[in-house]
Parts: sequence; C-alpha cells; structure tokens
Amino acid sequence: MKEDAPFQFRRLGAAVGAEIVDLDLSRPVNDQTFAAVRRAFLESNGLLVFRDQHITPEQHIAFSRRFGPLMIHVLDKFLLPGHPEILRVSNVVENGEPIGLGDAGRIWHSDLSYTAEPSLGSLLYALEIPSEGGDTSFANMADAYDALPAEIKQRIDGKSAVHSYGHSYAKFSGSKFRPKLTEKQKNEVAEVVHPVVRTHPESGRKALFVNEGFTSRIVGLPDAESRELLELLFAHSTQPQFVYRHHWQDHDLLFWDNRCTIHLAHGCPPELRRHMHRTTVKGDAPY
Repeated sequence: MKEDAPFQFRRLGAAVGAEIVDLDLSRPVNDQTFAAVRRAFLESNGLLVFRDQHITPEQHIAFSRRFGPLMIHVLDKFLLPGHPEILRVSNVVENGEPIGLGDAGRIWHSDLSYTAEPSLGSLLYALEIPSEGGDTSFANMADAYDALPAEIKQRIDGKSAVHSYGHSYAKFSGSKFRPKLTEKQKNEVAEVVHPVVRTHPESGRKALFVNEGFTSRIVGLPDAESRELLELLFAHSTQPQFVYRHHWQDHDLLFWDNRCTIHLAHGCPPELRRHMHRTTVKGDAPY
C-alpha cells in the first residue's frame, strides 16, 4: 500500500490476509478512501480485517454495496428482519428456535459458488464472539494453484466442475439450523457448472475454483476419477502454507474474496454464543 493511504495497512504474515486499522466505517467513506480500500483488498491476497468497527445493519449494507449488488441467501428464515441483505450467522436460539445459521461454514467452501454468478466477496461482522473457539480459516487458492505439480495442472486444464448447494446441505440433515428446503428454494439453487481453474477478473491470477462444500464432481470424468482428483485438490489447497486462521476480536469486520479464497468455520462449544451478520456481494460468471 502507498504510505499516504488514509488508514494503517498491516499484513498478517500468512498466505492470505491484512488488517486495516484507524478506519471508522460508521462514517461515510469518501471515494479516495474507498479506492484505497479496493487496492488493499487486492494486495491482501483475498482477506481484509477491519478492526474495532461499531456499525449498524444499515451501515454494514451501505458499505457492502460500494463493492456491488448484494445477494440474498436462499435460507430466508435466517435473514435479518427488515434487512434481507443480511444473513444471521448465529447459534443463538430464542423461544426454542434458532435465529441464524448456526452451523454455517463447517466444510471448506467459497460462498455461493453454487450460483451462476458466484459471490465477489462476503463481509462478516462479529456482534458476539465466544470465549473459546469460533475461529475461521482462509486458504489462498491462487497460491494453491501455482504450487500444483505440472502433471496435475495438465489434468485439470480446461476442465469444469458441478457446484451444488444440496451437495453439503444433505450432510447436515436433521440439524436444527437446516430447515427442509421448499421446491422454490431448490429451484433457486439448482446445479451450475464452473471452470475448475478460474482467472481473477481484477488481478489476472489463476486460482483453483473447487471446494469441498459445494463441488460435487468434475464434468466428463468417471465418478471414481472425479472423486480422486477432487479429493487431491481439496487436500492440496488446505495445506498450512496456504492458510491463515483468524481468531476473532470484538467488532471485527472481515471482507474476503470468494473468487480466490475458500474458508472454514471451526465452530465453538454450543453453550457459548456466536452471533454475526453477513452480507454477500455479487460477482460475475467465472472464466
């Protein structure tokens, strides 16, 4: 980052991530500052951590919209009343009913990769964090692609894969956080096909675009070969050298790039409250 940026930019010392301090997102962000944030986002390799933010849902939505249109999650039960742009990622139960998606992200994934135009990025704001657990890990899928052996790059060159919301949803059958999908919801998350390797539309870097949560198979390969190759890619991309594990602080706002990272929520003891708000910025069709 340039030294004249209107905030402090600190790399996190991992394959992905940087933090921004001394920027108050409860105040309007002018165009010059926003341009610096966009540069920082690209330079962070896919993750910005905004420290010590005190923002309302309206401010959260307004800042998120600076990056593009917002996507509405299919699980409308867990949308913030009055603010459908916000998904409540929460294990809080009120009157016997969960108010949010409490088991979100327990498998490595890229948010909404199962849509025709997957997310550019997600902004997750910590309202309550547990005293134990609750970390989120992020993997740099561009570095992971670069580090693949040449023969694996050849095997996946030009290949496409199927992404499906139902692929992982079925694994949580019976969870109080996973209501049965209606036919309308199932139609909203029908299977889509994306390239196994995508080109980042801003940086131009190639990155793996498969994830354990939503990628079900590689098109054109026998089932056994598809499973073998996907399992190899999943294991490769989540090696420690590609991963940053975030330990949340009060009022962190994280903005990650779903085009070149995947992430995993590690969970926390069920008796401890973890309550967050997430917006999701629409991206474009991978190529």
